[in-house]
Amino acid sequence: MSIDFQQVRELLAAIAQTDIVELSLKSEEFELTVKKGTSSLSTVSSPESAGTLTTPTSPSLSKLPPPSPLVMDSTPPLTVDPGWVEITSPMVGTFYRSPAPDESPFIAIGDRVNIGQTVCIIEAMKLMNEIEAEVSGQVMEIMVENSEPVEYGQVLMRVKPD
Repeated sequence: MSIDFQQVRELLAAIAQTDIVELSLKSEEFELTVKKGTSSLSTVSSPESAGTLTTPTSPSLSKLPPPSPLVMDSTPPLTVDPGWVEITSPMVGTFYRSPAPDESPFIAIGDRVNIGQTVCIIEAMKLMNEIEAEVSGQVMEIMVENSEPVEYGQVLMRVKPD
């Protein structure tokens, strides 16, 4: 059985936009487990592939039999002001708060940020990608520790907009 990577990406992006913390889908052909806000990786496996993903050459995920019901983590979500804007990771990589180890962080909790201001760096495949604020306001939370791995869509920080 082959897995359609585009559909997996779309599923992960959709989950990233929700309050779902953990999702497990299982069928006879495959198993998918996604955990948000942790440094563990999502896994997809099937008995035929023994955990190996292949390019889509057979039926897509939408044509598979329905999976078993969702399994969600019972940990209550943190109370977050609904007016705060989340800055999320646009890629998988390593989060850095400062431009170099011996330099001060780009931002700290309580700092004001402006649209286009660099708030962190995500290193992916030895490339340093500056992440910019898409909103002006006050930094209320920084959700990731320096040098911690991050996943696509993971919340990096929350900003209270002006």
